[in-house]
Amino acid sequence: MYFQLYRDRRNDWRWSLHAGNQRKIAESGEGYQNRADCLAAIELVKSTDRDTPVRG
Repeated sequence: MYFQLYRDRRNDWRWSLHAGNQRKIAESGEGYQNRADCLAAIELVKSTDRDTPVRG
């Protein structure tokens, strides 16, 4: 798996998460004006605990 950083049409930073087969499995729900903020959001996703509940 890997994260891809990119800029959207508004020139905001976004991320997407891709599986080993190159398929996109998640993406940022918002754009970030600062690259550092986008990287911080990636770190939050990466640090998610396995005990986080699934709702629905």
